[in-house]
Amino acid sequence: MEPSLRLVLVLCFLVLPSVISADTNTDDTSGLLAMAHSWDKQRASWSGNDPCGENWTGIVCTGNRVTSIKLGNLELSGTLSGDIQFVQELQHLDLSYNVGLHGSLPSSIGALSNLQNLILVGCSFSGEIPKELGQLTKLRYLSLNNNKFQGPIPPSLGGILDLYWLDLGNNLLTGELPVSNGTGPGLNNLTDAKHFHLGANNLSGSIPIQIFKSEMKLIHLLLDNNEFSGSIPPTLGLLDKLEVLRLDSNHQLTGPIPASISNLTHLEELHLENNNFTGPLPDLTGMQSLVYVDMSNNSFNNSVNESNAPAWFTTLPSLTSLFLENLHIPGHLPQSLFNLSGIQTLRLRGNNFSGALEIGRYFSPELQLIGLQGNQITGYTMDAPNYDKKLILVGNPLCDQGSNEAYCTSTGQSTNNISIILFPPLIIPHFSWDINSTSASIPQLRGVRMFTFEELKKITCNFSEANDIGKGGYGKVYRGTMPSGQLVAVKRSQQGSLQGSLEFRTEIELLSRVRHKNVVSLVGFCLDQGEQMLVYEYVANGTLKESLTGMSGVRLDWRRRLRVLLGAAKGIAYLHELADPPIVHRDIKSSNVLPLLHKGRLDDRLNAKVSDFGLSKPLPEHSRGDQQVTTQVKGTMGYLDPEYYCYMTQQLTEKSDVYSFSVLMLEVVTARKPLERGRYIVREVKAALDRSKDLYGLHELLDPALVATSPSGIAGLELFVDLALRCVEEAGTDRPSMGEAVGEIERVLKAATGTGAADSASNSTSSYNSRTPRHPYAGDSLSDYSAGGMPSTRVEAK
Repeated sequence: MEPSLRLVLVLCFLVLPSVISADTNTDDTSGLLAMAHSWDKQRASWSGNDPCGENWTGIVCTGNRVTSIKLGNLELSGTLSGDIQFVQELQHLDLSYNVGLHGSLPSSIGALSNLQNLILVGCSFSGEIPKELGQLTKLRYLSLNNNKFQGPIPPSLGGILDLYWLDLGNNLLTGELPVSNGTGPGLNNLTDAKHFHLGANNLSGSIPIQIFKSEMKLIHLLLDNNEFSGSIPPTLGLLDKLEVLRLDSNHQLTGPIPASISNLTHLEELHLENNNFTGPLPDLTGMQSLVYVDMSNNSFNNSVNESNAPAWFTTLPSLTSLFLENLHIPGHLPQSLFNLSGIQTLRLRGNNFSGALEIGRYFSPELQLIGLQGNQITGYTMDAPNYDKKLILVGNPLCDQGSNEAYCTSTGQSTNNISIILFPPLIIPHFSWDINSTSASIPQLRGVRMFTFEELKKITCNFSEANDIGKGGYGKVYRGTMPSGQLVAVKRSQQGSLQGSLEFRTEIELLSRVRHKNVVSLVGFCLDQGEQMLVYEYVANGTLKESLTGMSGVRLDWRRRLRVLLGAAKGIAYLHELADPPIVHRDIKSSNVLPLLHKGRLDDRLNAKVSDFGLSKPLPEHSRGDQQVTTQVKGTMGYLDPEYYCYMTQQLTEKSDVYSFSVLMLEVVTARKPLERGRYIVREVKAALDRSKDLYGLHELLDPALVATSPSGIAGLELFVDLALRCVEEAGTDRPSMGEAVGEIERVLKAATGTGAADSASNSTSSYNSRTPRHPYAGDSLSDYSAGGMPSTRVEAK
């Protein structure tokens, strides 16, 4: 797991609401102290006898009762005390990623009748999963993946009828899948569950025919890397909401694939590889949502008399990856297979495809790899001389005559592309190029210039120290002066940079197609002499972070801070609501907001621009209206949306930016880092808030410089804080859109000026609000799964 992911999980306990009491319930205190005594090592700061009143690390209270324990990634070691049963009002228990936690899970945990989330991912718990967990009737999330649990899956889990997420992946579980026998519960009773993540265990036996029912809402069924045997039951076709199906690497699964699989018209990922399936290759016609298909290494029976490859090959409009290796499929590959608009990867080795390979002129621009090793290809024609990706034909008659063509080697024709083949969910880039190629192969992007290394060396005076205006994990930023006199900022990546090729390309592709006065403009880029450099318009004044800390020399009073925030909000709203496709920035923070001088002076018309798009993600055009992307957690500590990382959904939406923007708002009025020495600004504000007092009782938290530079007062602060707290609601659906935030900040600015918004704030928000609001959490798809059940974006590595 990436260190950044380990780090963000420990923040989950900081971002959820709490009501502090000075007198914690004695049973709760006793239960927590017993837990602490069972640990050999713990980094949590627990001192005294008042968990709620003394802000114990990871403890959230409602009144005087402990309702949440979140201690992820704190290097805890030892066992889990059975005395946890005394914390009777507990709703959330998260001890994830403490590999030192071991031993059995106490059966007394079944007494926690209010528990809604039990998350113990990545520990070392062992023994059997207690059957008493079935008593937790309010449980919604049960995540025990990546432990050492043994024995069978308790049938009693089928009694948790409200369960939404069941993840037992990557353990040592054995036995059959439990189903109801009419007198007791089983997994088939969980009709409201959307996720069965049971992969990477030692489960065995046949997959029961009665486990699947039409009323089930499953969208993820993950049974991969087990020891199941027998055939797939035809009732699988009843799961018509299924989006991801993994049955791969169960080597004793056999028999034909049931025809009912074609009923799974919402399926996006189909994994049937590395089994012993027989019968005909399944017909996937009509499964229009399929993005990824792998049926490699099975024993399908294929007619040697077929003259053409299966017709369904060219009927899947969303397909990006097709893996059909070692299946002895005969026939001629149709040219239209290479024309599918999104196709990226074709791995077809070890078949009997024959005749001449005809790729044609209008192949998909996304096509990165055609792997046809060990087939019967006798000829090769391509009307597209610019195709420079991987084509591998070694082991075909075409290459048997001692050919020295690049495609007749084991690696095939290859270039050093900076493109990466990703498993779904997939954001398909518009451009791809060879990082070491000549300018002829690099796409000409409208309004964006390609610079040579020597040009940028010259305009920055050989990257002189005098022109060094900033640095980060990617490298340094230099001021440059173009021959025309235009000032630019040159971001130069260094070796070992945190900004990789993918981030570099992302920023070019996104900024080349967005134009807005509150979004920094891309002037050009450089891929010369092994360098990666981006050239932006130059924005004087440094960053908002530098202004708040006094490093820039710019003093911002209340109205100026509001205008900077308003400009940033408009830029983000444009990305969400007017860019096509919409874009989630994913790294909104004070160092990525640039206060903008207007006509050479810092006055009431101060504006701002949003910068740094290396982590940004376009949202898929086909999902417009319920925008979400499943992806690895990335961003900056303290600004991250808990719905994005705490609950392991990793569902990225526009509302993730809204959360980050709200943290930025609180940073602007306090001048405090979002996260410092274990203190989280959101929690600090919530704890100090008193709406019955002037300025909501936040006097101690306000930036003294803000008070000093605002002699006329901080009018509208209450409206401002109310908006910020709406933007940090735990559920993304409860947060306003950025378009709505623009309107609210304009209201605050009007209150602050007494006369309405000034020039930079005078534009109507109707351009944002006129569009039909999207509902970013309308779906629940987690379109990827890695070993152990954590959704992620994975690099294809077969």
